[in-house]
Amino acid sequence: MNPSRELLGDTPVVSDAAALPIGGQRRRLPLTGLPRPVAHARTFTAAALAHWSWPDPDRASDIVLLVTELVANAAVHADGPLELVLHASAARLRIEVSDRSPVLPVPRRPRHPGLPGGHGLVIVQQTSDRWGTEPHRHGKTVWAEFDR
Repeated sequence: MNPSRELLGDTPVVSDAAALPIGGQRRRLPLTGLPRPVAHARTFTAAALAHWSWPDPDRASDIVLLVTELVANAAVHADGPLELVLHASAARLRIEVSDRSPVLPVPRRPRHPGLPGGHGLVIVQQTSDRWGTEPHRHGKTVWAEFDR
């Protein structure tokens, strides 16, 4: 795993508890061909949140859960995930998971609360502040945002 970090803007990192450059920070994890992409995405996200000193531990757990769901959905329903992008700013965290499928996800009611299947987008809806999809020429990106 060789994630990259890209600082946004020309401003240096400030030395406060937020551990974010003034313009925010974007981290990318390529997932194409990566074995166990869900596990890598969880570890990558947890490390980023710890580095950024995410202020609410309960919300951080929700974020890691949401990343797990988005990457797993891409693996199961969309020919595999391409990339995970985390973009943190002083105002919010945006999570993006891209895949090759042009088919946009549709939330559905789980068949049974105690059985697997149908819970992924329900979790995304209930844990994030906003979510949506963006088609692109290689497939789509499913995104979710958390206010800071």
